[in-house]
Amino acid sequence: TRNSEGDFVQLKSGKILFVYSRFTGGMSDHAAAQLVSRSSSDGGRTWSDTERLLVDRGAALNVMSVSLLRLQDGRIALFYLRKTSLADCRPVVCFSSDEAKTWTPPAEIIPAEHVAYYVLNNDRVVQLSSGRIVVPVALHGNVGEKSQTDWAGKLTSYQSDDGGVQWHASQTLQPAHAPDGSRVHAQEPGILEMNSGRLMMWFRTNAGEQYQCFSDDEGETWGATQPMGLASPTSPASIERIPSTGDLLAVWNDLSHLEVEQRKLRTPLAVAISQDEGQSWTTPQPIASDPQGWYCYTAIDFVSEPLAG
Repeated sequence: TRNSEGDFVQLKSGKILFVYSRFTGGMSDHAAAQLVSRSSSDGGRTWSDTERLLVDRGAALNVMSVSLLRLQDGRIALFYLRKTSLADCRPVVCFSSDEAKTWTPPAEIIPAEHVAYYVLNNDRVVQLSSGRIVVPVALHGNVGEKSQTDWAGKLTSYQSDDGGVQWHASQTLQPAHAPDGSRVHAQEPGILEMNSGRLMMWFRTNAGEQYQCFSDDEGETWGATQPMGLASPTSPASIERIPSTGDLLAVWNDLSHLEVEQRKLRTPLAVAISQDEGQSWTTPQPIASDPQGWYCYTAIDFVSEPLAG
């Protein structure tokens, strides 16, 4: 009924592996879902006809929202959300040392004593130049309160300095506020390492644009939230660095032609480039613009040319 929230990684063979959420129990974010994969041998132009079941949901409500990351030590890390209930949704991680043929059992990033409803969006996990792995999450609720869900969200991150064995939480757990002091939604954050070593966290809001905050200590603490100038509905953006140029690439639902109160639909899907570390962006160019379209939960990967044959 729904395929969504996936991510890509290029294997050493040249193939691209795409892992995504396949919903079988309905369209809801809380419906039954599994993780499945397809592959491409021609740089993403075509994909395998059949899906391979990668992670079943087991006793959980679902598993969803994939981040794939090639680590500096050569392993592939697979992050996803395991949603046991509306009071327990936490990211887990598996590792593969044989190019995604086999995976380690899922390991928790957020311990059971901190159980709550966390959201790690797809294509969000990064490894910094220092080797630290950073997982951005939005907490929806208070730890230990099973009946109190706060969909507006609070921002934080989890870090690992030993390749994903041990994790620790950021000291910062914060809601987002507009310049006038009113609270806005802080949902589905992403992270980018800037050339200075500073980290930028961006996230979707209900304020008609994307917001951001920064960390000067690799995620240990995060500064105050602020608008970042990308007009959008309540829908996530994707931002990554272009390897060949060093520029930033943003993909999101550009609604800059509409007034804030009209920024509702997740169409069109647009792309823009920043040559000054996100301070300004080129004029957005549409990728897909069907007025009836619903474009969201994108993933970006920069791949080398596929192997011949």
